Amino acid sequence: MDYMTVSERIQISLAVCRIAIYTCFRALCCKGPPPPRPEYDIVCIGLTGSGKTSLLTHLCNESQENIVPTTGFSIKAIPFQSAIMNVKELGGATNIRKYWSRYYQGSQGVIFVLDSASSEDDLETARNELHSALQHPQLCTLPFLILANHQDKPAARSVQEIKKYFELEPLARGKRWILQPTSVDNMEAVKDSFSMLLNLLDEREPEPIQM
Repeated sequence: MDYMTVSERIQISLAVCRIAIYTCFRALCCKGPPPPRPEYDIVCIGLTGSGKTSLLTHLCNESQENIVPTTGFSIKAIPFQSAIMNVKELGGATNIRKYWSRYYQGSQGVIFVLDSASSEDDLETARNELHSALQHPQLCTLPFLILANHQDKPAARSVQEIKKYFELEPLARGKRWILQPTSVDNMEAVKDSFSMLLNLLDEREPEPIQM
């Protein structure tokens, strides 16, 4: 039977150590950059005063001072662990809403924000705008996140009241949509709502119609 000398054993041990160190070095230093997160282009619409800007500003951890309604459009990149949402917020004033459709092209999802504590007239206007968006050729196949915002106000209507008033069940049958109650006082719920939209986007439905 052959026996290794002490010197040979030391050499083998050193070789094994060198291999282990090299393997660790490769794992730590040569791993390469992580794969890029997917990005989604989202259009955010709703009447002035619905709280679109405030919600998006909170999500981006930006300053809450001097928030003013969007008069044209603005774009915010909102990072999530699994993806990035590039949200194009469109102003909700009467003279701007008629131009909304010009900014729909290329959208992969829709966020519609409504003031659940608004007047009956404003709620009716929001209802009509949502119906138009759900049926627009460039949006009708996309997932919708509908936010019943300002739930912290005493006059806020419940999600069930909004769903019934907006006739979402019959109108949006066969479409992908989510209706969630929100307020800036509960941003965790807002983040959860956006995560639900991400789940719909990850389903890889057909590409948006280009016009």
